Amino acid sequence: MNLKSFFFNNIPLFGLLVLMALVAMISPSFLTVDNLLNILRQTSVNAIIAAGMTFVILTAGIDLSVGSILAFAGAICASMIAMDMPIFAAFSATIAIGAVLGATQGSIISYFGVQPFIATLVGMTMFRGATLVYTNGRPISTGDFDVAETFYQLGGGYIAGIPVPVVMAFVVFVGCWFILNHTAIGRYVYAIGGNEQVAKLAGINVNRVKIIVYALSGALATLAGLVLTARLESAQPTAGLAYELDAIAAVVLGGTSLAGGKGRITGTLIGALIIGTLNNALNILDVSSYYQMIAKGGVILLAVMLDQRGKADR
Repeated sequence: MNLKSFFFNNIPLFGLLVLMALVAMISPSFLTVDNLLNILRQTSVNAIIAAGMTFVILTAGIDLSVGSILAFAGAICASMIAMDMPIFAAFSATIAIGAVLGATQGSIISYFGVQPFIATLVGMTMFRGATLVYTNGRPISTGDFDVAETFYQLGGGYIAGIPVPVVMAFVVFVGCWFILNHTAIGRYVYAIGGNEQVAKLAGINVNRVKIIVYALSGALATLAGLVLTARLESAQPTAGLAYELDAIAAVVLGGTSLAGGKGRITGTLIGALIIGTLNNALNILDVSSYYQMIAKGGVILLAVMLDQRGKADR
C-alpha cells in the first residue's frame, strides 16, 4: 500500500486528528479531561444510532425513522418508569418495541418492494405522530421514585470515572464490529450491499437479513432514546428531531458508501466523533447555531468529495 492509498483509506481518522489539533490551538480548554469526556458523552447518543445506521447503509438502504423511534421509545419508557415499573422490564419492553418497529419497516421494504427512503420516511412521520398522540404534545417526567434515580444513572452516571453512555456506546460498537467481521450475518450484509441479485443467487435469504438489519437499527435507536431520556429525566415529544441526519452523516464521514457494500464500523465511530468534536468546538468558540449548520454541512460535503476522489485514484 503506497502513501496515497494509506491516506485515502484513513481520511476520517486524519480528519478527526486535524480538527482536534486546530481547535486545541485556538482554545486551550478544548483538551481538558472534562471537555473531552463531555464530547464523548454528547457523541454517545448519535454514535449508538449511527452504529445501527451503518448496517442499513451497508445493505444500500437508509433509515429516516430513527429519530422518531428514539422519541417514541423515550416516551414509552418514561411512562413505565413513572409508574415505578422495574428497570429491566421497562428496558426490555421498550427495546422490543423499537426492534418491532424497525422489523416492520424492513418487512415492508423486503416483501412489498417499497424503497427504503419512502418506507422509512413514512415511518418517521407516523412514529413522530404516535409520539405526539401518546404524550399529548407534553413532556413525560420519569417521576421521583427510587427506580427513576436508578434510571438516571443510565444517562448521567459514571463507571470508573467514565460516563455510562460512553461505556454503552463502546459496548455497542464492539458488538457491531464482531457481528460485521466474524458472523455470517455480517458477511451477508456486505454481500447484499455489494450486489443483491448475486447474493440471492448465492442462497442468501436477503429478505430475512434486511428485516434483521432494520430491527437492529430500531433497537439501537431505542437504546439511544433511553440514554437521552434518562439524562434529561423526562421524555420530550420533539426529541430526536434531525437525529437521522447526524447518524447518516457519521456513517458517511466514516467512509461507508451510500451505494452499500463498503464501509467499516470503526469508521462510523470516527465519523460520530468528528461531528461531536465539531459541535463542541463551535460551541466553545461561541459560533451561532445558524453558522454551525452551515459548517457541519460543509464538513460532510468535503468528506464525500475526498472519498470520491480517493475511489477515482485507487
